[in-house]
Amino acid sequence: MLLLLGAFALLPIALPWLVSKLGPRAFFVAALLPIGAFVHAASLTPRVLSGDIPFQSYAWIPPLGIDLSMRMDTLSWLMTLVVTGVGALVMLYCRWYFRGKGENLGQFAAVLLAFAGAMYGLVLTDDLVVLVMFWEITSVLSYLLIGYYNRRAASRRAALQALLVTTLGGLVMLIGVVLLVVDAGTSSITGILDAAPTGLVVDVALALLLVGALSKSAIFPFHFWLPGAMAAPTPVSAYLHAAAMVKAGIYLIARFAPVFAFAPSWRPMVIGLGVFTMLLGGFQALRETDLKRILAFGTVSQLGFLTVVLGYGTRDVALAGLALLLSHALFKSALFLVVGVIDRQLGTRDITELSGIGRQAPIMATFAIVAVSSMAGIIPTIGFVAKEGVLAALLHEATSGSVWGAVALAGVVLGSVLTVAYGVRFVWGAFWTKKVPTPTPPAADAARGASGRGGPAAGAAVEPTRWPDPPIGFLGAPVVLAALTVVSGFAASMLDTAFAGYADLAPAASPGIAAPEHPAHLALWHGLEPALWISLGTIVVGALVFQLTRRQVLARRMLPFTAADAYNGALRAVARLSVVTTSFTQRGSLPVYVGTIFVVLVAAQGTALLAGDAWTAQLDAYQTPMQLVVAPIMIAAGLIAVRARKRYTGVVLVSVTGLGMVLLFATSGAPDLALTQILVETVTLVAFALVLRRIPSRMGEHNASVWPIARAVLGAAVGVTMAAVVMVATSARSSVPISERFPDLAYELGHGKNVVNVALVDLRGWDTMGELSVLILAATGVASLVFVTHRSDTLSSFIAPLPTAATRTRRPLVETDQGVRPRAEAPSGRMAWLVGGQRVRPENRSIMLEVVVRILFHTIIIVSLYLLFAGHNLPGGGFAGGLVAGMALVMRYVAGGRYELGAAAPADAGRLLGFGMAIAVACAIVPLFFGAAPLTSAWFEVELPVLGHIEFVTSTLFDVGVYLVVIGLVLDVLRSLGAEVDRQAQDVADARPQGVRA
Repeated sequence: MLLLLGAFALLPIALPWLVSKLGPRAFFVAALLPIGAFVHAASLTPRVLSGDIPFQSYAWIPPLGIDLSMRMDTLSWLMTLVVTGVGALVMLYCRWYFRGKGENLGQFAAVLLAFAGAMYGLVLTDDLVVLVMFWEITSVLSYLLIGYYNRRAASRRAALQALLVTTLGGLVMLIGVVLLVVDAGTSSITGILDAAPTGLVVDVALALLLVGALSKSAIFPFHFWLPGAMAAPTPVSAYLHAAAMVKAGIYLIARFAPVFAFAPSWRPMVIGLGVFTMLLGGFQALRETDLKRILAFGTVSQLGFLTVVLGYGTRDVALAGLALLLSHALFKSALFLVVGVIDRQLGTRDITELSGIGRQAPIMATFAIVAVSSMAGIIPTIGFVAKEGVLAALLHEATSGSVWGAVALAGVVLGSVLTVAYGVRFVWGAFWTKKVPTPTPPAADAARGASGRGGPAAGAAVEPTRWPDPPIGFLGAPVVLAALTVVSGFAASMLDTAFAGYADLAPAASPGIAAPEHPAHLALWHGLEPALWISLGTIVVGALVFQLTRRQVLARRMLPFTAADAYNGALRAVARLSVVTTSFTQRGSLPVYVGTIFVVLVAAQGTALLAGDAWTAQLDAYQTPMQLVVAPIMIAAGLIAVRARKRYTGVVLVSVTGLGMVLLFATSGAPDLALTQILVETVTLVAFALVLRRIPSRMGEHNASVWPIARAVLGAAVGVTMAAVVMVATSARSSVPISERFPDLAYELGHGKNVVNVALVDLRGWDTMGELSVLILAATGVASLVFVTHRSDTLSSFIAPLPTAATRTRRPLVETDQGVRPRAEAPSGRMAWLVGGQRVRPENRSIMLEVVVRILFHTIIIVSLYLLFAGHNLPGGGFAGGLVAGMALVMRYVAGGRYELGAAAPADAGRLLGFGMAIAVACAIVPLFFGAAPLTSAWFEVELPVLGHIEFVTSTLFDVGVYLVVIGLVLDVLRSLGAEVDRQAQDVADARPQGVRA
């Protein structure tokens, strides 16, 4: 099971490539994995039915007691068969559904298979915390699947709506999971059910768990997201919204119902909301004219039915509930796939535009009727078996005095009537030959006068819709699923034996209700019992309801507003609140923002200092003579910077303080910090210089500074506060710092001699991971502010002028006998290097600088690589190496301009950032598969004939990720604050009339 779960995680990565090579036929390959999982689950059937529960466990996070544990009992076995079996058929169906459609198909196939894997893990995991993780993964993947047609606004809205609703429910459920796990003392689902904890905390936790389950399964008031999700491709609807995703909430309810069904918060939520949802969805299905929306609201109704039955909590109801769960997965998936065939062949799903398809497609119509018969509970389908079992069990509960039994029975009977009505409506709308309705006499006269003799007579048959026969393989999946509803009906006695293992976990009856004389059994025929007559009555009444509603759509609502209205109203309220909050807090003044931060800092830290019991401060005049030399220079530079009137002068003076820190670090035994500090100061100075080009050189030239005295007071307060914090904090240590052991730990755990670097990539790797995230956010934020419309990153494509002004080319430049020219179609000659200067204005060009950069660029790159790989034992590391490489890019940009920067780094900065972060994350995840903690490093030693003794530590890979992230950051800053600003300035200059100067 764990190996299959790993395969579900890995195979989707290869699917985009397979789709690019095979097209839709790649779905055949994708279907192999769920088929394998289905066969594996089927092979375990004897063990599951005998009570020998297959179980696998892998210690994932031992300190928290969280394991990757997989357990296949009866309920998980059934859900696994449904998830993998229906998933495999849907993927085979996709081969024909997407024929001729290739846009983003590789991504769709990968996400669909990954979703199948997430559901596979969800229904098999025995750890409640891991279940929540799979739960949220399915929400994210369903968002991508529903929004497959991302160019359609309706698809994007539906995907976002489904994500918000299910994720909100998942967050509420997470709180319940934490409460339940803490109270039970274990995250094992089996352990929680065996302990069966009680109390107020457990009741609250169960209510929160049910919120998550109800939101996932589209139960009122969360039902509205499911009909909206019909904007997804039909295979998604057939899989996610009939057999997989919406079943996740039903599965969770079924998992806890045998133990917790009689908790105070359980039945009011499960039965009350389930019954209301069943009626609401059934009523709304009769109002729809779109086949897919009829099925969507029918699914909402059936999910309410499943919630009532599987959440009721008694043995006989639970037994029938599993049969109902199986039948729903089969018939609803089959019907969705039938609608997909109709939509794909005709381009419409509107029942007012369909007529006579049943005669032209008898096979499809026959099996669709079989599926609808199972939905309506007509013999000999599994739907009939499940429906009769539910009615018989609830009838016993109701007649024995159970109030909730009576509520459930009444709701199921009324809901079944509506189910029959909209089931017949679906068959009539999709396959029947329609007739022109007979108008009232005045309308008939008007019709005759308007149409003349050529119009169709009232009651005449509408011309049949022309039906192009689909490929036979296209009908395979719905035919198999519909046929299985009949096969399962005849195999009811076998299913009874299989499902008894789950049903026997629940009590025989509700508290205070006498248990039935004999346990119920699933069978195709129980005789002429009351449940049978009730079932037949719902069929007859449902057919009458259809007749009453066939010719007109129900116009009245059950409520004056819809849940979708409430959802949209909530979104509008959040938007308005955000506008009010933003207008109050975002005043558009940088001094106000910075001043607010400083005021809060002084108030918070000052309060903490004043509230302290005792202050202790151990101060030395100095530790090294260098401090006596550097400190006055730093102080003087800071004071002069305050009085500087030019921005660039202030920036340079501020950098003096940073360079002073370089000397202090270097003379205090911290060469790594000194190296990093000087590189950071240099890159920061370059960034400031790039920004200062676009703003006035003198401060206050456009807007003079206000409240100078208040600013001075606030600045002094911040300085005094931080000085006090440093003095008190450094003297307040009461225990031996752990850093004293870092030299030994660096060698023992990190296998390195450079304590600073080993601490960054090994001992405190999580801190570095967070810092990398901050760097990526900073780079993305800068790029988002500067690139106004879209993030352009194509500077490596030189636009070189051709002899005629009317044409241009994007071919790279080469050095020729006639000078620098665009390369010919066939590569020939030496590639030009540092030719960006050709596009720099003569007055801005420095030949000396170009020559220096030609000589030093490659050497600096080599030095950066040396720092990267030597940093584990010598001063350096990924951060320092990345900054050195970034400085090389700065040199290329300064020497040759923005086009030279594109030639120096043709890679996308965003991809460098993402790839570097991916390497760092992989270094954290990979050790988990070997039973080690995240970011645990390993090392290898080998003796090579020429190179000698070679050591390699896997944390070096983490350093490589840091190296790439830093280069990506510098490149992003240069591209945005440098190249893009240059381009914008050039566009302004080009747009200015000739003769007009800035």
